[in-house]
Amino acid sequence: MNLLSHDQEPGWQSGSEKVRSIFSGANTPEEPSVLRPAHIALIGNFAPRKCGIATFTSEIFEKLREHHPEITVDVHVLDDRAAPLGYGPVAGTIAHDDPQDYARAARQINESGVDAVWLQHEYGIFGGEDGAMVCPFVDRLAPPLILTLHTVLSEPSPRQRAILDHLVTRASRIMVMSRHSRDLLECEYAVPAAIIEVIEHGAPDRPFGRQQEFKARLGLAGRKVLMTFGLLGPGKGLEHAIAALPAIAERHPDVLYRVVGASHPNLVAREGEAYREKLERLAADLGVAAHLAWDNRFLETDELLDQLEACDIYLTPYPGLQQSTSGTLSYAVALGKALVSTPYVHARELLGDGAGVLIEPGSSEAIAAAVNALLDDPGERLAMQRRAWARGRETVWPRFAESAARLIDHARAPDWRWGLPAPPITATPGLSAVFAMSDATGMLQHAIGVVPDRRHGYCLDDNARALMLMNLAGGLPAAERMKWSFAYAGFIQYAWNGEAGRFRNFMNYDRTWCEDEGSEDSNGRALWALGQTYESGSDPLLAAWALQLFEQVLPSLAEMGSPRAIAFAMLGACAVLRSAPDHAAARAQVEGGGAFLMRLLGHGRRPDWGWFEAVLGYDNPRLPQALIEAGVALGREDWIGDGLATLEWICHQQVSARGAFRPIGSESFHKPYSYLPFDQQPLEAQAAIEAARSAWRVTGGAFWREHALAAWRWFFGGNDRGVVLADMASGRCHDGVTPRGVNGNCGAESILAFQLSHYALSELARSGPLVSSGPLASAGG
Repeated sequence: MNLLSHDQEPGWQSGSEKVRSIFSGANTPEEPSVLRPAHIALIGNFAPRKCGIATFTSEIFEKLREHHPEITVDVHVLDDRAAPLGYGPVAGTIAHDDPQDYARAARQINESGVDAVWLQHEYGIFGGEDGAMVCPFVDRLAPPLILTLHTVLSEPSPRQRAILDHLVTRASRIMVMSRHSRDLLECEYAVPAAIIEVIEHGAPDRPFGRQQEFKARLGLAGRKVLMTFGLLGPGKGLEHAIAALPAIAERHPDVLYRVVGASHPNLVAREGEAYREKLERLAADLGVAAHLAWDNRFLETDELLDQLEACDIYLTPYPGLQQSTSGTLSYAVALGKALVSTPYVHARELLGDGAGVLIEPGSSEAIAAAVNALLDDPGERLAMQRRAWARGRETVWPRFAESAARLIDHARAPDWRWGLPAPPITATPGLSAVFAMSDATGMLQHAIGVVPDRRHGYCLDDNARALMLMNLAGGLPAAERMKWSFAYAGFIQYAWNGEAGRFRNFMNYDRTWCEDEGSEDSNGRALWALGQTYESGSDPLLAAWALQLFEQVLPSLAEMGSPRAIAFAMLGACAVLRSAPDHAAARAQVEGGGAFLMRLLGHGRRPDWGWFEAVLGYDNPRLPQALIEAGVALGREDWIGDGLATLEWICHQQVSARGAFRPIGSESFHKPYSYLPFDQQPLEAQAAIEAARSAWRVTGGAFWREHALAAWRWFFGGNDRGVVLADMASGRCHDGVTPRGVNGNCGAESILAFQLSHYALSELARSGPLVSSGPLASAGG
């Protein structure tokens, strides 16, 4: 297995490395000249844990606080409950092996209103096999996700590959620390280059040339000092450096090789100090024990830097050429040390242009020759140290912090509160996108980008929505309205399968049906469209047709069991009752459906879950909307009250801590008493707006108007990724918001959801409250 890890090449270093936005066109903001204040959640191991990830995460926190105080950082620490540590004033800890604690932490982070989440990833620090618990954790995070990948594998196991594939689909930005890691992500993992930023490991900014001062502090005056630092374990190649000592000491008897660092805790747990003892025996057998000094401690950063300053040559004799990045190699370069290293990924990239000497791996002879050459020639050693120190200026912490701040700014969503406002409600979306998706048969379902995808044909759901739009759309010439109304109505009529007593849903492009019966939800939506057409259709003959078909099919559909199908049918029946209050069949449908929803609510609601079901699916606000409209139609204040209460509950679930609309994501389906933020779809914004309109008619409460406006702004960047989905000129709408931004396709459902949302919001803006003389008149106000 080839291991490869990150470091290097800051995004600011070269024009060819400049990172492009993951969004395009209107969604690509100008790069700000001044970074905006930001609030992030930083996740990883943390000091005082003794490991490289903990050190790195702690340094991110400290350096951002020092150099970019405009960035507020909440630290969420991965903790081992079997060996807990005290972490100081962090925002929270996450038990690394507890799935429920990840869920709790994700909710805490989402509710904190952070602009982005910056997660340090290494397979060994998360719970589950290969750290698989990180996947459901990131699924629950709503803010943009920044990943620092500390290990990228060129030959991962299937599980490791699946984990990283999943993580990169959730990331808005990915930080690596080497160009090699970047190239591997692009070529082997198909990660878009635009979301990868290469930022070299940060390093201290200390003056050059203070070896003698720090040697004196450590009692090393007059010695030629070699040094290696890090957690000890097989794979460091220290045996080769020790084996080189006899040849070095023969020519330079004042040489001292200092091996600084504790043995790796996992190694100690398995076999104690056997590895270190083996190295000590090797030094004794070679007669160089006096030239070898051990400091068996995990050093805090300041002490480590002091010890690094006291060395002349820093050695990293790692045998693995895909070795993960060495933070101390970065430190040694920045402090101006001469370096001798095997050519692993980080060393190749950091030590180019004469900043160090690269030698073949596994060769004590090569180590001895390189070290002796540098000790023999103080002038060349000093020149190399100066080249290393100059190279290190590119990685010092102020530069790292600047790149990190840019990374955060690139990842975070544009602040919709200060961006372009949504168009005025009086502006009407164009209809060209609707008609571009339509033909004489009806409205096609899907699109590839903005182009209709004929392979998927048509569906009843979309043609029912399209007919409802034709009943509401303003500014259409009568002939144009008639042409399309009758096309969509004709599809609904042809979809009815009288023998089966059900509407069909899916039709191929060649006008052959894919099924004899459609889903209950599509049947309920067809009933809704028929009722709405009877109430709102501009052509009296079309309205008469709608009522006739409504009456024909209603008996066959009366026994549907899907809650949403029942809610859709109720909304259609309520529309009929608004025009024909004595319509017995419509009234019976409303009575039966309302009783069903009340029973469902009685079984599903609990103190911490004010909902009809244990799961949240799609079109959730339709259930309370149907109960509210049924209560108005039948004068049932109890139904109105429970409808308003449950609608208010779902509204609160669908608003972020910063006030943006955050619809229940499609990934939430079938997850009891839980929900996820992605993928977010226009259908949910439409449902929120239309349900809020129904509640506002009853109560006149400002809450409903505000919620509807928040859902409307979702189309225009008021969402978790700050992306614009809708275009007023064409009436087009993208298919939703994903963890990476906008889904670029523009299918029928999305276009119609945007269009119908506009007309519902326009009506809400014009209308006064409907009748409600009971005590609930001010509910939601």
